[in-house]
Amino acid sequence: MTTSRATRDLIKLADLVTEMKEIKQKQEYIDKAQSLFDEGYACSQSILLAYGRQFNIDERTAKLISANFGGGMGRLRQKCGAVTGGFMVLGLAFGNTDPKDMETKLASYKKVRELNQMVEDIYGTSNCVELLKKHATEAEVAERKHHKIICRRVVGDVAGLLFDIIPTPNSLPFDVTQNVVMNIENTQEQKD
Repeated sequence: MTTSRATRDLIKLADLVTEMKEIKQKQEYIDKAQSLFDEGYACSQSILLAYGRQFNIDERTAKLISANFGGGMGRLRQKCGAVTGGFMVLGLAFGNTDPKDMETKLASYKKVRELNQMVEDIYGTSNCVELLKKHATEAEVAERKHHKIICRRVVGDVAGLLFDIIPTPNSLPFDVTQNVVMNIENTQEQKD
C-alpha cells in the first residue's frame, strides 16, 4: 500500500509535535535544576532534585544524598558537583541492584563516562577547579559570583544532557506516528 502525500504530511506533523513536546520537557528539567540552584541548593542537589520525582525518590532523601557533592565534592574542587549529581541520576536510571549483575553495572558505568565526556566536550573539563579557572576570576570565586557566571550554566547543561541520555516516561509514545498512519488507513478503508 502506498502512502499518500496527506499521510506523509500528517506523519511529519506528528513527528514535529513529538519533537516540540520533548523540547519543552527538556527545558522544564533545565529550568527546574537552575531554579533549585538559584534557591541555594548545591549543584549536585539541583540535578538530583530535578530528576528525583521521575525515579520516585523522596525529596528529603535526594537532598541529603547529594548535599556533600557540591563545590566539586564538598568544596574539594574535584569533579564538578553538577556532573556528580548527574552520575547519581544515571545510577537511578541505569544502575544495578544485584551485585553479580556485571552487565548492568558496566552499562551504567558507560553512561557515566558518556555524560562526563559530553561535559568535557562542552567545557574542556569536568573538574570544578578547572571550570572555575577558565570561567571566573579568583575574586569572583571569593565573592561567590561564580555561581552565576559558570555553575548555573553547567547545572542547566547537565540537566539537558541527562534528558538526552535517559528515556523519559512522560514523553509522547514513540508510536504516535504509527497511530496517525493507522487512523488514516482506517479512514481510507472506510471510504473504499
